[in-house]
Amino acid sequence: MSILSPDQIYGDLFKEVQLQRIFEDNKTFADAVPKEAPEKIVQQYQLQRQHPGFSLLRFVREHFELPKPYDTQYYSDTNTPIVEHLEKLWNVLKRAPNQEVLGSSLLALPFPYIVPGGRFDEIYYWDSYFTMLGLQESGEYEMIENMIKNFAFMIDRYGHIPNGNRSYFLSRSQPPYFSLMLELLAEIKGEDVYLDYLGPLLKEYAYWMDKTQKAKHVVEMSEGQFLNRYYDQLNIERQESYYEDAHLAVLAEKKESRLFRDIRSGAESGWDFSSRWMQDGKELHTIETTRIIPIDLNCLLYHLEKTIEKAYRLMGNKASANKYRLIAKNRKQTIHQYCFNKRDGWYYDYNIRTKALSKELTIAGFTPFFIGIAPQKEIKKAVDIIRKKFLKSGGIITSLKVSGEQWDAPNGWAPMQWTVIKGLRNYNQFELAANIAKRWIALNTKVYQQTGKMMEKYNVIDPSVEAGGGEYPAQDGFGWSNGVLLKLIKMYGEF
Repeated sequence: MSILSPDQIYGDLFKEVQLQRIFEDNKTFADAVPKEAPEKIVQQYQLQRQHPGFSLLRFVREHFELPKPYDTQYYSDTNTPIVEHLEKLWNVLKRAPNQEVLGSSLLALPFPYIVPGGRFDEIYYWDSYFTMLGLQESGEYEMIENMIKNFAFMIDRYGHIPNGNRSYFLSRSQPPYFSLMLELLAEIKGEDVYLDYLGPLLKEYAYWMDKTQKAKHVVEMSEGQFLNRYYDQLNIERQESYYEDAHLAVLAEKKESRLFRDIRSGAESGWDFSSRWMQDGKELHTIETTRIIPIDLNCLLYHLEKTIEKAYRLMGNKASANKYRLIAKNRKQTIHQYCFNKRDGWYYDYNIRTKALSKELTIAGFTPFFIGIAPQKEIKKAVDIIRKKFLKSGGIITSLKVSGEQWDAPNGWAPMQWTVIKGLRNYNQFELAANIAKRWIALNTKVYQQTGKMMEKYNVIDPSVEAGGGEYPAQDGFGWSNGVLLKLIKMYGEF
């Protein structure tokens, strides 16, 4: 049975609500729940819209339950120690298993889960790994496993882990952190975890290698050498950002193009949006995500291949283990061939249009050290680049460009702090790792003491200014910030 997204269910009603922008955030109507059968609502709309004085806003309010803040009774007390505050937030961000509701975009999940917070009131794929870092420190082992079970459920039901559990997210995934989540669970429960989840691991891999869907994630670099890209299966406006995408198309003056697919694929990357995806490095309408081989994505897929190898080895299946060992080895060699700049010692995305390394220097280039595939001899140059270009007063900046997009300067993000700190520790760079961690802990703590909130992202250049950029106001909650901060405080203490 095909699952319909809100634009398919409500047709002209959906389009008009989004284009007239009767709600400031297009996600509001995309997440609304109908009060009666969707077909009846559509019929009523077609009849009533012809009447003089018809109010679209009033019609929507009469026929839909609009999303509300989940816990308006929760107020933080800045006198509460930050660790205690973070521990309390797990209950605020916890959601119970769902039931299917006809006409709702929410995809039902069988187990409890943690959401990021703010406008993001569903489970998100890559967010959840960084959230789990904190859940582990809180001893919330059952919640970690429940979230992994939900992801395995979605892999089984939909053929992949979608961006989040919404019908309008089914055309794409997010950075593939499922194998790293299992690594966390194995630390808690032992290596049998890999055997328990081998089926979902293989299905996740089949999705990214284009074996199960019509996506085109795989790019042949040369004969026998393959790398991957982000590639949404649709080339239409994002339902949750319909207005923004429709107006961007007018700006781009591209009626028949890849624009919407590239925007959606940028969303699949998790870095939505950044100068790293833009042809001119500045303007969103020049986005070309599907022409870019991302260094971080390919490192994560290497980890997935090595995890499958480990599962087969534990099973005693040497032939299959060796198969995936060779696949991973080939990917590692191809990454170094196409994404490593020997001159400055940094890893870059590769542009298949220009057949050259991207000109955008971003912190994604440190992912090979996080995953552990970079040669030990390369760490010195990478450390120099981090110190000179990425290290700011509040932690690590994401890129060097100020583009107005949220994944560029001056913003820093919790997942990037963790991948850099962990990567540095992997290569015995403990002093710099501690330096970054302490800056980030101090910044998070300062903002909490001033506002009572944990933020989605932070301004790491000028901590007195709130982080911004992108398509929506800065969100508080916030799952992955909480998770990374708890992990770092456990390792380095409070500041």
